[in-house]
Amino acid sequence: MTEELPGFIMCICTGKCPGFQAMDIWDFINQVRVELPVEYAFIHPQLCEEDGDRFLADFLKANRKVVIAACAPNMQRKMFKDAFKEAGLDLEKDAVMLDIRDMTNQQAMKKVAKALSDMGLDADEEDY
Repeated sequence: MTEELPGFIMCICTGKCPGFQAMDIWDFINQVRVELPVEYAFIHPQLCEEDGDRFLADFLKANRKVVIAACAPNMQRKMFKDAFKEAGLDLEKDAVMLDIRDMTNQQAMKKVAKALSDMGLDADEEDY
């Protein structure tokens, strides 16, 4: 039996955050979903807003880790702790929080691949 692959969520801060100017978010998300060992990959415009809370409450599933690529992990912890708790998940165990602001696609791919590799998945950061 193989371990379930993690999901990948990218939050782009409405798409206007200067931290994402160096990245082509559409190429990046397609590269993640096609080239890395994830079950799915998608973009949410602003997870820290109320609709983001509602989305996470509806979306989160026990026994599937998620990789969240967005702003600083300390901000993600503050914003997502309640949604994970309400879903019966442990934010520290069930989420891998990555800050990908101010990165190019290649830099962000390398960071995501390293995180997936650290989770024991076949993702070689040297490929990026």
